[in-house]
Amino acid sequence: MLTRPRGETPGGAATDLLVDEPSLPARIRRPADAIRFLLSLGVIALILSLAHVARQTTSGLASDITHGTEQAPHLLLTLAGLASGIVVLAVPVAFGVDRLIHRDGLRIAIGVLAAVVALGVSLTVDSWVTAAGMRDLAWYLTWRRHGGWFPGPAHIDITPVIAYVTAVRLGGRTRWQLVTWAVIVLDAVASLAAGAITPLAIVTTYAIGRAVGYGTLYAAGSPNTRPTGLAVMATLRRLGLHPVHATRTSGDHDDFRSYGATLADGRSVDVTVLDRDQQSADLIYRLWRRVRLRGGTPRRTIRSLRRSLEQESLMAYATAAAGAATPRLLATSEVGSEAALLAYEHVPGRTLADLSEEELTDELLAGVWELLGTLQTHRLAHRRLVAESILVDSAGHPYLIDLRTGETAAGDLALRIDLAQLLTDMALRVGPERAVRTAADVLGPEPLAAAVPLLQKVVLARSTRAALRRNKRLLSGVRERIRVLRPEIAAEPAQLDRFSPRTLVSVIAGTAGAYLLLSQLGNVDVGALISHADWRWFGVGVVASALSYLAAAFMLIGFVPERLRLGRTVLVQLAASFVKLVAPAAVGGIAVNTRYLQKAGVPAGQAAASVGASQLTGMGCHVLLILLFGYVTGGSDTGPSLPPSRIIIIALLAAAVLAIVVFSIGPLRRLITSRTRSLFSGVVPRLMDVLQSPKKIATGMGGTLLLTAAFVVCLDASIRAFGGSLGLTTVAVVFLTGNALGSAAPTPGGLGAVEGALSLGLTLAGLPAGTATSAVLMFRLLTFWLPVLPGWAAFTHLQRNESI
Repeated sequence: MLTRPRGETPGGAATDLLVDEPSLPARIRRPADAIRFLLSLGVIALILSLAHVARQTTSGLASDITHGTEQAPHLLLTLAGLASGIVVLAVPVAFGVDRLIHRDGLRIAIGVLAAVVALGVSLTVDSWVTAAGMRDLAWYLTWRRHGGWFPGPAHIDITPVIAYVTAVRLGGRTRWQLVTWAVIVLDAVASLAAGAITPLAIVTTYAIGRAVGYGTLYAAGSPNTRPTGLAVMATLRRLGLHPVHATRTSGDHDDFRSYGATLADGRSVDVTVLDRDQQSADLIYRLWRRVRLRGGTPRRTIRSLRRSLEQESLMAYATAAAGAATPRLLATSEVGSEAALLAYEHVPGRTLADLSEEELTDELLAGVWELLGTLQTHRLAHRRLVAESILVDSAGHPYLIDLRTGETAAGDLALRIDLAQLLTDMALRVGPERAVRTAADVLGPEPLAAAVPLLQKVVLARSTRAALRRNKRLLSGVRERIRVLRPEIAAEPAQLDRFSPRTLVSVIAGTAGAYLLLSQLGNVDVGALISHADWRWFGVGVVASALSYLAAAFMLIGFVPERLRLGRTVLVQLAASFVKLVAPAAVGGIAVNTRYLQKAGVPAGQAAASVGASQLTGMGCHVLLILLFGYVTGGSDTGPSLPPSRIIIIALLAAAVLAIVVFSIGPLRRLITSRTRSLFSGVVPRLMDVLQSPKKIATGMGGTLLLTAAFVVCLDASIRAFGGSLGLTTVAVVFLTGNALGSAAPTPGGLGAVEGALSLGLTLAGLPAGTATSAVLMFRLLTFWLPVLPGWAAFTHLQRNESI
């Protein structure tokens, strides 16, 4: 769109200005609305999840309020409730009429839509909370008055009003804001005094109204208040620069716009515009990086418009003062209340990303490394040294641009991350050998050696990480090239992340499993169950659990042609129970056994193959036993019949669905395939060695079957200890299925997954829920928690003797 205003600008200067830019959209989706929507949902989830914790506190507060309101005159409470109920509806209607008179009907339509959605959500939440099985939550959000429950988790009168007020955006209209929120508070207090709602239900009402309002606002979009290119150029003219022509350039980035402007004196400037509504873009990603990484992240995750303007200005001045080539900053200013601009001297050229491979000469690369060296000397961190952040002029000289995320007085970690980032990006363009060689010629090998531990995807820019997915061996190639220069450098990567995504998944899964178990225990009289338990079966479970370690030792010995000492192998299996606390069930035992075999003199490849052979055989026996016992449990009193049991059908269907889901996801499929291939690559030759010894085969297969039998007996003893009784084959099917799910779970020791699967399986098999839950907890106590302390002692002993 071409805009050619004539006459006078808002600053009073005559102008004949041509602005070439696309039409700005009438409505935009603001990232801040999406973030507020998610925060409101988090508040709702927090309130609904604390039913068991805050029940007594809420009841006491409700009783105090009830007692206090009973002292007030009944007529006064009635009049207050009537007045607030009328006014809380009248004020939004009055605002709607006012906006309709001013031809702002779309705003009101969006507000009405939000109110309708909020009403539906309130009714749904009320119905859900007051439904059967939600009494704890109903008690938490309501209280009992006059013999009945008030269905008030969300106030259906106030919630639509809050959603309406949020969606119509009363910001800037102070009088309307004060009046509207005053009547909302008045209505909430009146409802509270009348006993129709609790204090926490008011919080829930507010959060639901806000969530619906912000969600509707984000879906429908907000009016675009960003200044146009004409307003930006008018502001630039008031700064003493006189543009006559401006063009919107290709700066379609998340948090800024850019223009190229020609001044009246013939000079050209590049104008960067920071919009207020875009300062919260990528906030969730920045918060995630801030929480996950130990260091090297920007000091301020939440940025204001003023802070962003000052940060880029300071970095531009500091870079120029350090002597690094960068476009000169000519002027900065706010553009109204919704944007700010930075005007830079125009440097004709192209970014490094736009140059062909032939144009990337060694002289140009040396110039890039000299720029980085200057920044490092003056403790300036760019924080986004990608190819798009380096401009090359017509003479082949590089310039630093895109300084928005830079930092002055940077720490060593931030400087080393800058070097690692630029090394990786240059290696993607010219290859590891050339990138390292040109960097070493300018910076020397020592800084490159210091950057090796930071050559990790987690600290690199998103565009660089995306490119590395297509070139997975590039980082190792860069490391190897640097090691040629400095063979003594540390090979281990620095520990930069506080936790990995796998750890987060483990915590979430474990919390979910614990919540499921606690919710089941909430309906069980645990004290009565324990008092009537037969603790003789507890002793049987202890013996069976101890026997499982001997069985695991036989299982390993049987698949290792070399001679192993039985006592030490049993200690290794006990030590593996300690490792399960920090590793998934299927990983901890494999790692400990492989390490043990290597220390026993078995070559690394053969040790992994032996452990893989035992695991492969155990998995095959596991599947066969599930089919066998599942078939037997479907039999009649006179013998097995063809139809299998309900448990085996459910287990097979669940396994099939899980396999389909996992293998339909490309990254998971490739991960499982690569892990399986590396684990079992040498299994077949190793099995051929074992097959030559019938004694070894008998030991290995006997240990596999004994291990399963020990766990089945332990689970059966746990069931019988609490007065339950199931067929041994049914118990076997439940255990084998639950153990398989636990081994697949990423949580330490299958925590959460095993408990949930076993409890569900025993309940489906006909055991009462309370008995099933208690039996599973006792089983896990015997097989997972009690062995931890002796496992730690065994682990420490074996490490001291260098056996693992």
